[in-house]
Amino acid sequence: MEDDKRTTAFQAGPVHIPDKQPKRGGRWKRKLGLALLIGCVLFGLWVSYIQIRIGQAETLKLEHKTDVAIVLGARLWNNKPSPALKERLDAAYSGYKQGDYPRLIVSGGLDDPQMKLTEAEGMAEYLEQRGVPKADILLENEATSTYENLLFSQRIMQEHDMKTAAIVTHQFHGARAQDIAEFLGYDDPQFVLAPTQALNVWQTRGRETLAFTKWLFDKTSLPDGK
Repeated sequence: MEDDKRTTAFQAGPVHIPDKQPKRGGRWKRKLGLALLIGCVLFGLWVSYIQIRIGQAETLKLEHKTDVAIVLGARLWNNKPSPALKERLDAAYSGYKQGDYPRLIVSGGLDDPQMKLTEAEGMAEYLEQRGVPKADILLENEATSTYENLLFSQRIMQEHDMKTAAIVTHQFHGARAQDIAEFLGYDDPQFVLAPTQALNVWQTRGRETLAFTKWLFDKTSLPDGK
């Protein structure tokens, strides 16, 4: 009987209740998930903002005659303008023939050590073959970026007492070119934007989103050109 009482007393003793509080690892996982979600939302908003700016700039056009047109460079293929660069050059040539500007600055340095010509030299040859007199083409042979295209071309304009410019590039590139021109203090910059037919539109827009983002960060460390 005593043994039964002891067993009953032992069984009726304190019962251990498992700790139901969440583990620390679970809290960190939730915080990490929330941070990733916020990051994805912010990234999506930023990409949308850049794409809206790119889209808005596609309507830029030449509103009046200028002293010169600046053709922004792109890659050469076998020392000849690539199909995409030809689109820019053809757009520039069309405006020149219409009398929208009397001279052209072709801007672009050596994009590959194996090339014999700079982008500017390749562009000048193409325009001369189309009938533009050599005297009407000014070469800027050093630039390796859109910022340098417009900065170095601006210096050529100053040397030749030119006040106004039409910037010739592709539609997807207009927004960044406009932002850089305004940063450098161009006087009422005009634009001649070639359609993007030789390139994949969505691929170029994706690359331009990265390039535009880089520019917006880079310009915070540059002296204001105005």
